[in-house]
Amino acid sequence: MTAFDVTLSDIEAARSRIAGRVRRTPAYESADVSARLGRRTALKMEALQLAGSFKVRGVFNKVLTLSDEERSRGLVTVSGGNHAIAVARVAGTLGLDALVLMPKTAARFNIDLTTKFGARVELCDDAAEAFAKAEDYQRQGRLFVHPYDDPAIIAGHGTLGVEFLEDIPDLTHVFVSIGGGGFMSGVAAALKAKRPSLTVYGVEPTGAQTMTEALKADQPVTIRPTSIARTLAAPFATHRTVAAAKLFLKEILLVDDEPVIADVSWLLQTEKLLCEPAAACVLTAAETVAPSLPDDSVIGLVLCGSNLSLEDLDAWRRRSA
Repeated sequence: MTAFDVTLSDIEAARSRIAGRVRRTPAYESADVSARLGRRTALKMEALQLAGSFKVRGVFNKVLTLSDEERSRGLVTVSGGNHAIAVARVAGTLGLDALVLMPKTAARFNIDLTTKFGARVELCDDAAEAFAKAEDYQRQGRLFVHPYDDPAIIAGHGTLGVEFLEDIPDLTHVFVSIGGGGFMSGVAAALKAKRPSLTVYGVEPTGAQTMTEALKADQPVTIRPTSIARTLAAPFATHRTVAAAKLFLKEILLVDDEPVIADVSWLLQTEKLLCEPAAACVLTAAETVAPSLPDDSVIGLVLCGSNLSLEDLDAWRRRSA
């Protein structure tokens, strides 16, 4: 099993590298969420990040570590969601050529945003075909920017954890969603390095429990995600992210799609923030655990992204009504 190889110094270096390139998103205590959970609760509003999610943190850090010669070859990546949008945004900002391989099941909203930011999109039958094609393009000379299994990507994501603790220094329990595990790995690494006593929970939808299955098998396994939380629909975790889960997480909480959809609407109504299901799921999960936490706990919810079309939200709400 691969050891986890991202340190706090890597994350601090990433923070300096991407400074001025990404937003330092706000974090604040929410009276309404605190009342609902029965514990002081703070929200990290990463849904307000450039390109709609945390992903630009890791992508900027990765690309800015490359030489001019490496960048000139062009980028290739695999993603049906936020990573695709972030690679397109970063490449467009830096004047780079980017090719994104997306599964045909990707949301039209995500495809349109990716092309809007300037990347070329090639649709594939599924994620497995997309990863295979990415390897072909890499052999042809393009630089493959992995969506989550890359120390530079993970270190970039970890900058969010440093910010959250700076703004809410008495956090005791933080909830982070998991797709392939790169985001969780970086954020948890930062939080636990800064405060070893802090407890971190991972959150997965029952229809995309990639990390849960990997931990059961003690190695990455391939799944076929079915959850509406498409941006958490990684087909597999990796040895690196599994190692991080073992090292940093107290446990992984599983949530069903229906209450997550309800919490997307609740957060929009209550906090005036549009969150995708991958973000709202941490609220759903926290509600199951909060009553068992000490009364003086300070809960942190990382609201990781906002790339959700209102048409999809309307359709999900009608279906679950």
